[in-house]
Amino acid sequence: MRILLLGGSGQVGSQLRVTLAPLGEVIAPSRASGWDLSDPADLAARVEQLAPQVIVNAAAYTAVDRAESEPALAHRVNAEAPAALAAAARSLDAWLIHYSTDYVFDGLGSRPWCEDDPTGPLGVYGQSKLAGERAIAARHARHLIFRTSWVHGPQGANFIRTMLGLAGERESLSVVDDQIGAPTGAPMIAQVTAQAIARVTEPANSLPSALTSARVQQAPDLAGTYHLTAAGETSWWEVACLALSEAREQGVALRCGPEQVARVPTTQYPTPAQRPLNSRLNTRKLREAFGLELPAWQEGVRQTVQALLASGNPLSSSQA
Repeated sequence: MRILLLGGSGQVGSQLRVTLAPLGEVIAPSRASGWDLSDPADLAARVEQLAPQVIVNAAAYTAVDRAESEPALAHRVNAEAPAALAAAARSLDAWLIHYSTDYVFDGLGSRPWCEDDPTGPLGVYGQSKLAGERAIAARHARHLIFRTSWVHGPQGANFIRTMLGLAGERESLSVVDDQIGAPTGAPMIAQVTAQAIARVTEPANSLPSALTSARVQQAPDLAGTYHLTAAGETSWWEVACLALSEAREQGVALRCGPEQVARVPTTQYPTPAQRPLNSRLNTRKLREAFGLELPAWQEGVRQTVQALLASGNPLSSSQA
């Protein structure tokens, strides 16, 4: 099976290179080689020429604040490119795997969002991602859209890397505690993705996985939108405290420990794009459809801290 992976150098994409390898030939072209989501027409032509059986789109415009001043580019990458990929996938009868975000919701209330809840993005980024979801659903039936949140991992810029870097430079930190969600590790996202692809392409030969339980839905059609996050819920403040505690346990000398991290409301950190306060996503549909047991968010945060420290990657906050 030929798998086209877009965004293979990103947080999730770098993990997908590993988890998708047992499923077949993984082709992960770079943007530098001409695979550019900002040129949807050329992208579609390249996909059709390559003729993969599965397309995994882990690339996106993710600069949430900059999107407010670059709406056309955000829409082209997050909406027009997925539309072009869906059209190409339909012509090839290929599966399209795509990632979306909790930002498609308005962040009100405290109940975890279900897949069929009304959407209401607060800014350009969320609007562009929602448009991409709708474009895929309208053009191609054989798709899986995974909405996730608060992604972190050992590659690239993310909140955990930022906190470790700042804690090495400053004696105190202030972190918002009124945005609630589930930090989700890129390795787990990649593992679930591989398990899902195995199910939809080879139903009788699913990949063995530590996440798999005995409860597997025997539905003939698993296509659609799913929420994919770690189990549990927390605030950014709690994530920061856990990351610093883990770093300290690993022997890292920090100027700022968890005791010096102050809780503050989102209103103290105005940004060009409004953040949703409620980023909780209900994962029941995913767990029941694919028979998964999703790990607690704490496990993923600890693993990312350990991976960052073990890799020797610099933890300077300037990288975030």
